[in-house]
Amino acid sequence: MELRHLRHFVALAEELHFGRAARRLSISQPPLSFSIRRLEEELGVRLFERTSRQVRLTAAGAAFLVESRRILGQAEDARALVGRIAAGLSGRLQLGFVASMLYRGLPELLARFRLERPGIELALRELNSGEQVEALRAGRLDAGFIHAPTLPAGLDGIAWLTEHFVCCLPQGHPQAQRRRADLAALAGEPLVLFAREASPEYHDRIVSLCAESGFTPEQRHEVRHWLTVLAFVAAGMGVALVPASLARSGMAGVRFVAIGNRRVRSVTRMVWAPERVTPALRSLAGLLGIISAGKDDLEAPADEA
Repeated sequence: MELRHLRHFVALAEELHFGRAARRLSISQPPLSFSIRRLEEELGVRLFERTSRQVRLTAAGAAFLVESRRILGQAEDARALVGRIAAGLSGRLQLGFVASMLYRGLPELLARFRLERPGIELALRELNSGEQVEALRAGRLDAGFIHAPTLPAGLDGIAWLTEHFVCCLPQGHPQAQRRRADLAALAGEPLVLFAREASPEYHDRIVSLCAESGFTPEQRHEVRHWLTVLAFVAAGMGVALVPASLARSGMAGVRFVAIGNRRVRSVTRMVWAPERVTPALRSLAGLLGIISAGKDDLEAPADEA
């Protein structure tokens, strides 16, 4: 049974006249008669009572008309859905994000995307950068928002923003009231640092930065989320180097101070597996590209610059 047979049947059932139904379908009458006969043979029932003067639906034909309209409606809905998906107007995206993206414009980006693509469902999962990379490679995410100075191997992506690292210090720290903190003066203090398995590039960059300032950091605490870093510093458990956007978190008990004359960069990216790019993902990446193309680098808060 083909959809064209159902369309032919519905047209004849509504017109109850072979000539009018054929004209409506833009075909000649013999192919229409052949199509109806084939359909009846396949179903094993008569759908129409035919006389020289009229065409009438049988009881089976009336019941089949209801189902035929339903099937054709579903087929049209499926065709429209496929078209919307192919155009990036419908679908589902599973997105990973690090918690600090809440202060880096992710909520605003997704709100705009929902307005422009209301037919695309978004499902969000909070994961650290390493977990997102693993999930992307395993096909459990469509895209992720990670902190990474370079693209992870095997993934494609676009830079979302570049910002400076700043010192995050307890409110009462001697360097907390300065406009610029001397990184070397933090030697010997406990450093709250990302666990290397969670974000190896960030971990290694901070250790390298400390080495360039003449000391090896005391890595007493290792955590997996940026807000945990801030909470530890606020509790007086150490100091940290964090992206400037975290100053927007409103965390009490901490100060964010620029790092001496260094301009150390933190890069946030949207990344995805190149073999699993969908039209919906292209739509989001396109919007991100438009926004990030005009986005200025984030600076430390004005009173700390």
